[in-house]
Amino acid sequence: MANNKSTIMTISTQSTSVKFTSITNADVSSLMVIENACHSHPWSEKTFVSCIGGRYFGEKLAVNHSETQPPSSLQNTQQEKNSIGFYVGEYVVGEATLMDICVSPAMQGEGYGKVLLKQFLAQAKQQGATKVFLEVRAKNISAQMLYMNAGFIEINRRTGYYPSASGFGYEDAIVMSLNC
Repeated sequence: MANNKSTIMTISTQSTSVKFTSITNADVSSLMVIENACHSHPWSEKTFVSCIGGRYFGEKLAVNHSETQPPSSLQNTQQEKNSIGFYVGEYVVGEATLMDICVSPAMQGEGYGKVLLKQFLAQAKQQGATKVFLEVRAKNISAQMLYMNAGFIEINRRTGYYPSASGFGYEDAIVMSLNC
């Protein structure tokens, strides 16, 4: 179920406001820049488009670093330019899967991954999920820590699931879950 609502929240440790907006087909080309920068084997644009609507849900994250807000007529345009990340999830019969989550490399380490993950979990619960799943590269320790700190636990390992970032061989996927 697509949700076209926007959510605005403030990160209390910074004078930064964040805005979530549902991902549409019109957003894909700009979000592909972030996708390509974050993954050694990114989704194709066709795959990204196929994960919009139906059982999929996703939002992009925009930030506004200024302490004074621009006039509302300029605010939406400015926030579109300030999109720094997104997530895509899938919901099927009480279970949600985090399909993709990205924060622009220039903005990583600032807490936006945690903000995106919290928003994904809130949306998954709103859709009716009682259990959430995800897969993460075995070598992606920072992502694993993000997920563990949110309460996810490792439930399985898929040997040789991802092509190696170096281009030679394969890397394991760690399957994690969280009860909502």
